[in-house]
Amino acid sequence: MKWLEMSTENCPLQHTLDIVGEKWTLLLLRDAFNGVRRFDDFRRHVGLSEAVLANRLRKLVEAGILRSVPYQEQGSRTRHEYRLTAKGRDLWPVLVALRQWGEAYVGDPEGPVLDIRHSDCGAPVRVVVECSDDHSGFGPRDVTVRPGPAARPWS
Repeated sequence: MKWLEMSTENCPLQHTLDIVGEKWTLLLLRDAFNGVRRFDDFRRHVGLSEAVLANRLRKLVEAGILRSVPYQEQGSRTRHEYRLTAKGRDLWPVLVALRQWGEAYVGDPEGPVLDIRHSDCGAPVRVVVECSDDHSGFGPRDVTVRPGPAARPWS
């Protein structure tokens, strides 16, 4: 079965984009990875309206990417902060890869906005594709793609 003969109804990329494929959602995740937790901080930093922000955060909580944790400052009502779950933290390489592409093709000529380095050795962090035999640094022309067990014919 060839790609154009396969149904895309169960495509994991499509399902992932249904959850995180909106610009604002990715920017909220960027901020969450950089320590933003509170609604007002997300709103101020990303520049979203309250309604859109509430909707995006709700969707990320429903998808299990963020969890809502109540907190209360003295003299104020209970509010919620948003923390990445393990499922959410697994999106980190995706955001690093998007940042890496952006730095290469649409980045600021002065250099990176964020300098991400490995804490142990100080080397810059980058995303690479590798196989389970530790071969890394190859591209789409270096792989063979075949239908997997969940592939279904196009109907």
